[in-house]
Amino acid sequence: MVLTEKTLDEILNYLDNSVAKLAKDTLNNHEFQMNDGDLDQFLSSQYDVRLDNLLQGKNSNIHHLESGMKNKTIQRKQILLDSIKKELNSK
Repeated sequence: MVLTEKTLDEILNYLDNSVAKLAKDTLNNHEFQMNDGDLDQFLSSQYDVRLDNLLQGKNSNIHHLESGMKNKTIQRKQILLDSIKKELNSK
């Protein structure tokens, strides 16, 4: 299935919220003892897994996306992870 820009934006918005909440929950849970590098890797992996699951739910995958959509996804992921890091460093 070929995704539209609108559908991809909806997926990425959901994913941004989901991973941001995961970061907050992980930091607030004392059972998780991670340094910044470990947390960054964990969130990056979770982003990829969740993106793949959401795309599969639309009968698609990252390989079916057009080049511009792939680039948009990569940029959004990096912006989100940078934003989370910035927020953590300001605390």
